[in-house]
Amino acid sequence: MEAIILAGGLGTRLQGVIGAYPKCMASVAGKPFLHYVLQYLSQQGCNRAILSLGFKSEVITEWLDNQNWDFPVHHVIEREPLGTGGGIQLAMRVAIDDDVIVLNGDTFFNVDLSALTDFHRQKKSLTTLSLKEMHSFNRYGVVNTKANGIITAFEEKRYMDVGRINGGVYLVNKDSLLERELPEKFSFEKDYLEKFVGEGRFYGFGSDGYFIDIGIPEDYARVQEEIKSVI
Repeated sequence: MEAIILAGGLGTRLQGVIGAYPKCMASVAGKPFLHYVLQYLSQQGCNRAILSLGFKSEVITEWLDNQNWDFPVHHVIEREPLGTGGGIQLAMRVAIDDDVIVLNGDTFFNVDLSALTDFHRQKKSLTTLSLKEMHSFNRYGVVNTKANGIITAFEEKRYMDVGRINGGVYLVNKDSLLERELPEKFSFEKDYLEKFVGEGRFYGFGSDGYFIDIGIPEDYARVQEEIKSVI
């Protein structure tokens, strides 16, 4: 199991709390948030990780130099912001596996990655999204699927009583992404998922695992206590 972690985000909305640091290095219960993402991957059986870095990459690489994980952690560095798609594409070029887990470095979604992988391969999916059911929300868009899991559409952010959101944990077929010959800079969500969803080769995998996005101060404060009971 190989994983790419998108860890180049600035964390603009958190600057007043964490300063000008990458979001993944925000302190949570005394450790960088990235620690918990890597710990989760270790628990899930990951054997190789690639960090896609950008803003203040040296802060992350210096921290990694003092860590000792039970799998190798490599990195690639964006010389300029490439967007989520560009960051994934850059890391995919040094990936080894045919299907690669992709996670955001500022969210935590406790998905069973073995079950996700089994589902992905059974469906012969090109990209599988882990979906989280949410209630009374307006911060996220909604992912619509057929009964068999095929994703049919992505809805824009608006208030919803209930809906399933993109939880930011993907399993991506490497060749299917790289063979698109996408531009160097692009949005994975807009220019890949939404653009090619009509082909009927993207699937949604539902999970009721713990989910948190630390991108706003309220959730960053909440995760300080909640993370202790999750991992």
